[in-house]
Amino acid sequence: MQGIDLKTALTELIRRSSTSFGKEWEAAIRSASENEEQGTGARVALETILENIVLARESSAPLCQDTGFLNFFVDYPSGGKESVYTEAITKAVIEATEKQYLRPNAVDILTGKNSGNNTGVNAPIISFHQWDNDYIRIRFLQKGGGCENCSSQYKIPDTALGAGRDLNGVRKVVIDTAFKAQGQGCAPGVLGVAIGGDRASGMKLAKEQLFRKPGERSNDTALAELEQKLLKDINGLGIGPMGFGGKTTALEVFASTLHRHPATYYVSVAYACWAYRNGIMTIKGDEVTYA
Repeated sequence: MQGIDLKTALTELIRRSSTSFGKEWEAAIRSASENEEQGTGARVALETILENIVLARESSAPLCQDTGFLNFFVDYPSGGKESVYTEAITKAVIEATEKQYLRPNAVDILTGKNSGNNTGVNAPIISFHQWDNDYIRIRFLQKGGGCENCSSQYKIPDTALGAGRDLNGVRKVVIDTAFKAQGQGCAPGVLGVAIGGDRASGMKLAKEQLFRKPGERSNDTALAELEQKLLKDINGLGIGPMGFGGKTTALEVFASTLHRHPATYYVSVAYACWAYRNGIMTIKGDEVTYA
């Protein structure tokens, strides 16, 4: 990594994520639009979203005005220093804000004052993992405030929903998340689901599911079936894009698991809005690639 300016590379990662919508997700929204009836609110909403995507990409302007929570997941080889990545990420976020790829969104919880550059206490949010690979991977997720408000966590059994400690119980609480969101959270959404773990590890894993691509099913047959069933069930709710009604309430559902304590059974749901902004940067030797 000696020949790479890490801050500059990270600024480019932020720019790409903020302004250029993934082609796979654009295709998913276009397909959803074509599946809605002409002249309906659902069709108009999706067509407007598609126009927004094109304009943002062409002008290198933010896809959405809500910068959201800036989540960085850093995987690095042995010998690396977390402080090096923290410093570069912080500087990149400040520069990206100055260049208006990001709107200032970080607010002091006690004073209510906006820092003005998207940095502050635990802002941005950085998770580190040292691995045995010989390259660096940095995943970046912009999680809007509205869709974060629609995220949820359940402790089952849940008697109100009739949800027991099995995959059918998981299905019930995930559907409940989508139902409660209604048109909020800027549907059609993408739901990352983590089953098990504690409250913290479950939500982190749920957010990590949001780096998967449309149609990227779990390697576990039971989970893959659950993902497909949930997608069908949620789209059967009729909530539709932005709550206007229609056939597309969710674009995808991704699920994964963690071992749990015998006394607990948590289901964590990370709800992402249609403005599905994330990116992956890989550094191997002196080469930087983006995905």
